This record gives sequence, structure tokens and C-alpha cells, in this order.
Amino acid sequence: MNVDQFVMILRARWRVAAAIFGGVVALSLILVLVLPYKYTATSSIVVDAKMDAAVGGQGVPSDAVMQSYVNTQADVVTSDHVAQGVARKLALDHDPDMRKKWMSKTGGEGDIVSWIASYLLDNKRVVAEAANSTAIRQTNVIEITVKWPDAKTAAALANAFAEIAIETNIELKVEPAKQYSSWFNQRSAALRADLQVKQKRLSDFQNATGIVATDEKLDDENARLNELSTQLVTIQTQRQESQSRQKQVGDNATLPEVLQSPIIQGLKDNLTTAEATQTEVAGRLGKNHPDYKAAVSEVTSLRARIAAETEKIVASLGNTTQVNVRRENDVRAALEAQKKRVMDLKHSHDAAAVLENDVVTTQRDLDAVNQRLAMSNLESQTQQTNVVQLTTAAVPVIPSSPKLLIFLMVGVFLGLVTGVGVALLLEMKDMRLRNEEDLVRLLGVPVLGRIKTMVPGPHVPNSGDALTRLAPTI
Repeated sequence: MNVDQFVMILRARWRVAAAIFGGVVALSLILVLVLPYKYTATSSIVVDAKMDAAVGGQGVPSDAVMQSYVNTQADVVTSDHVAQGVARKLALDHDPDMRKKWMSKTGGEGDIVSWIASYLLDNKRVVAEAANSTAIRQTNVIEITVKWPDAKTAAALANAFAEIAIETNIELKVEPAKQYSSWFNQRSAALRADLQVKQKRLSDFQNATGIVATDEKLDDENARLNELSTQLVTIQTQRQESQSRQKQVGDNATLPEVLQSPIIQGLKDNLTTAEATQTEVAGRLGKNHPDYKAAVSEVTSLRARIAAETEKIVASLGNTTQVNVRRENDVRAALEAQKKRVMDLKHSHDAAAVLENDVVTTQRDLDAVNQRLAMSNLESQTQQTNVVQLTTAAVPVIPSSPKLLIFLMVGVFLGLVTGVGVALLLEMKDMRLRNEEDLVRLLGVPVLGRIKTMVPGPHVPNSGDALTRLAPTI
């Protein structure tokens, strides 16, 4: 089929095509008039990119994290929890139309608020999505679009969804913070009681052992131990020295004590003088003279006294050795006792350090819990959020659907397509010869002549079967 044939078919069956075209266009106009009007109201909320300063948040999250958070907030807006809050806020459960629909759908069974929430979210009556968000351009603005038969109700629903979404965002922060605050409060009380028990245990131990936090007793005892060690070394040296001198008793004249004794030195000087006198008297008077005998007697006496003094010194060396041995034993015993005392004191200090460390650890845990408790209390009392309402939905004046222009364009298009299609279908069922090409194709013979259309006259009827004249073509 070429273009000429197509045009001839349309010219021959234009009435049918026109009737169908008009019918389809009329039907689209009827639908516009019959279908109920729906109004679209849009409000928007914006999600702040900064962290919540009320809980000490700082910095700006990454784009991926922020976009995920925006998508989460959009899901929160269209959640059943928010929809139920909107139903309660606008008292939709008392609306006669809604109650009538609820009764017809459920027979009055179940919770009407839950049913209204599901009804609001069905068929995309409420849509929340990022405004004009693309892969290249990300936005933190969430548009809440509501389609509803009543314009005022549509605007009220859009604004209510935005308000309840913000309240829900605050609730999602406050409720967990309240639970954490309660748990931290219980934990703080338990740690406080544990701290008191450990502090009492430490105090009782310190009172029993005499050890305090700033105790210098261990240092004093260590100094005493060092002093006893020094004394023991000194006494041992003295004892060894006295024993060594005692062993030299065979040669009394060479003993340092004998040599250094002033009495013996004096006696020796006297002895020297007496011996000189004896020698002088013996040479002058003879050995039988009484003066000589007196001189001999004095020398003998002095020598006896020197020997007696030497024996005393030797005897004193033995006594000194015994005294040094006893002193060494006493100091060694005192040193061992001091060592035991120092070790006991160290053990007591170690036990006190363990108890004190338990107190410090518990105190540190209590401080950390109290810090978290203060933060949780602050979070549980906050009424601020990083989600705020950006625009408020206004009452729409023009319905968003059905749209006359769109329906008319669709009706014209469908009318044209349907009319042309029906005309072609009728032509296929009842084919006619429209031109010479159809005749040649059908009969397979050349065309000898063509009957032209005659202008209607008074004697020629104006019809498709009117008389025509033959016009030779050869």
C-alpha cells in the first residue's frame, strides 16, 4: 500500500474514521468530567549536614553517609508510625468519610488509626523523596507530596507529615537516650556502692596495719635495716681484729695495746731509770751494799708491775673479743628481725596497693559512667534536631488530576489511531478498486481508458454511481 492508496482509503471512509475520532475525544472529555478531582500539596524538610551539637557532635559527615541518612529520614516520613501520628493529629479517626470507608473495608474490625495509616500510605497517596536528587547532584531536602480529593486536607496532610516526622526524629533520639540514662543511673548506683565497700576495706586494712596513703614507715624501716647492716659489718671487723690480736698474745711486748699503754710506758721509763741506778750503785758500792739491794728490789718490783699490767691488757683483749662476738650476735639477730619486719611491711604495702588500685579503678569507672549519664540526660532532654521544616504546603487551587490538556491530547491521539485503524480494517474486509494500479494488479491487463469524475448537473445525479463519460487515454 502506497501513500496514494492510503489517502484514497481515508477519503472513502472518512465518515467512519471521523465518527470514531469524535467518539474517543468525547470519551476523554467525559472522563475528565466524571473522574474525581485530586489535589497535590507539597511540603519539604531539610536535613542539616552538621552533627548534632547538643551531644557534642562535630564535623560534617561524608556524602555517602549523609545521603544514606537523608534516605533514612525519607523512609521515616512514610513510616506507619508517622502516619498514625498524622491520623491522630488531624483526628482522621473521627472523620465521617474515613469511618465510612473503614467500615466498608473492614466491617469495623481492628484499630481504625492503623487502618487510616495504611490507607494514607497506599497507592502513593503520600510520597517522600529527595528533591531533584541525581547521581551528580545530591540534596538534603526531602519533599513530602500528598494527593487527596480535598485541597485543604491535602495541604493539612502534607504539613502534618512534616511536623510528625520532625517530632519522630526527636523521639528517636530522646527515647534511646532515656533508656541509656536509666541504665547508666543504675550502673552508677552499683559502682558507687562497690566503691564504698572497697574504700571501707582499704581503710580497715590501713587502720589494722598502720599504713596510710602517704606512709613513710617503709622508708624509715629500710634506713634502719641499712644502719643495722652497717653496724654488723663494723662489729664483725672489730671482732676479727680483736681475735687477731688475741692470737698474738705469745709476744706480749709487741701487742699494740701494750706498746700504747701509758702506764706500761711510765713503768718502763721507771724501770730504765732503776736499772741505770742499779748499775751505777753496783759499780760504786758493790753488790753487797744495801743500796744496791734496794735498787735490785725496785727493778724487780717494776718488772713485776709491767708484767701484771701486760697480763691485764692481754686479759682485756679476750674480754673485748667476747664482747664483740656478743655484739655481733645481737646485731645479727636485730638485722634478721628488721629484715622480717621490712618484708612484712612490704607485703602489707603491696596488699594496700592492691586495695587502693581497686578503689582507683572503681572510681575511674564511676567517673566514666557519670560522664555518660550526664550526656544521656542531656540527650534525653533535648528538643532540637537537625531536621527542620523548610516549606509549608499551601492549599492548592488547581487540581493536579485529571488534567484536561493531557486527557484531550491522549484522546486526540487515540482517536486518530483508532479511526485510521478501523478504516483500514474495514478496507481489508471489503476491498475496493481505487485506481489503475489496483486494476492492473488484480486483472493483470493494461488499462485502456479511465472514467473521470463528471461535474454534477441537472441531469446527472450526485452520487458515487453517477453516470460518467468515457475519456480515451490512447
